[in-house]
Amino acid sequence: MEQSKGEESSLFYLDDLKIGQRFVSGSHTMDEAEIKAFAAKFDPQPFHLDDESAKDSLFGGLAASGWHTASITMKLLVEGGAPLAGGVIGAGGEVAWPRPTRPGDRLRVESEIIDIKPSRSRPERGMVTVRSETRNQRGEVVQILTAKLVVARRLPPSV
Repeated sequence: MEQSKGEESSLFYLDDLKIGQRFVSGSHTMDEAEIKAFAAKFDPQPFHLDDESAKDSLFGGLAASGWHTASITMKLLVEGGAPLAGGVIGAGGEVAWPRPTRPGDRLRVESEIIDIKPSRSRPERGMVTVRSETRNQRGEVVQILTAKLVVARRLPPSV
């Protein structure tokens, strides 16, 4: 079952989710000014700020900060790429950036539910592990995020 942004949907509770279920976000295009502004404020390294310095770096050209890519990933998840009841609430995870995000890249996030665990001590919620791949317009993976998310359960009807 794949849920894409733009389709009529509701929010998913823990009880609605299934291992293997997939979600696809909308998209966001990175522009050079946005990359440089984020870097100036949060990751002021030459390969994120200056075209000429970036040419001589490991990246061979201007590259967005991995943290910028992670921020855009979160935006895309919140805007419908992970339509979870109660919001996208992280409880930990791992992130990798196998290739740089460049000016002009159009990013989208493809996510898959890989584990679901109802809480034993908190019956109103559980933990879901989601693997999200942020891809550019060529389908190349620029970020892999494996996150543990706290997800609300449907409350039983009151008697």
